[in-house]
Amino acid sequence: EPQREPVMTITPKPQLRHLGLYTSDMDTMLAFYTDVMGLVVTDRGEIGDGGTRIIFMSSDPGEHHEFVLIDAPAGADGAPMESVAQQISFLLGSLDEQRTLYERVTAAGMDVDRMITHGNAWSFYFNDPDGNRIEIYVHTPWHVPQPHAHPFDLTLSNGEIMAETEAHCREDAGFMMADDRERQMADVMNGGA
Repeated sequence: EPQREPVMTITPKPQLRHLGLYTSDMDTMLAFYTDVMGLVVTDRGEIGDGGTRIIFMSSDPGEHHEFVLIDAPAGADGAPMESVAQQISFLLGSLDEQRTLYERVTAAGMDVDRMITHGNAWSFYFNDPDGNRIEIYVHTPWHVPQPHAHPFDLTLSNGEIMAETEAHCREDAGFMMADDRERQMADVMNGGA
C-alpha cells in the first residue's frame, strides 16, 4: 500500500464551493439564475424515483457546479419544505485531506451517512450540529454526466480509490477527462457552442 502522510501533519483547508437550494418553482428560479445572474447550466437530470429535477449551474468552467437547484420535496402535509438549503459543500485539495477531515468530523460525533463518488468528485456527507447538510469533496480527473453516485471507501489507498473510480466512470457513455469538460464549458460560457 502506498505511504500517505500521517494524519497529524495534514491540515485540511475547506473552501466553500457550491450551494444547493430546494425550489418549489423551478422554472422561475432557473430563469432568474441564468438570465439575471448569468450562470450557465452545466448539467441536469432527475434523482430518486419521483422524477425530482436537479439542475447544476456554474460561472467557472473549472467547477462542474457552483449552484444547484432541486425540486423541493413536499412536507408531511404535502406543503413545500420551509428550509431552502439543500446542502453546503466544501472543496478539499486531496484525498489525504479528506481522510483527515473525515476523522475529525467523526471524532466530533457527527454521523457520516453517505460516502460516494459522483465521478467528478469524491464526497462524504453529514449534518452539522445544527442540522445543516454538509458535503466535503475532492475533485477527480474525470467527468461523467450528473447525477451520478457510486460508493467509495476512504480506507483504501489513493491508488485503489482512483482505479475503482476511473473504472466505473469509463463505463458511463458520457465519460471524458475533466480537462476536456472544462475546455468545453469555457467555450459555452464564453458564448461558444
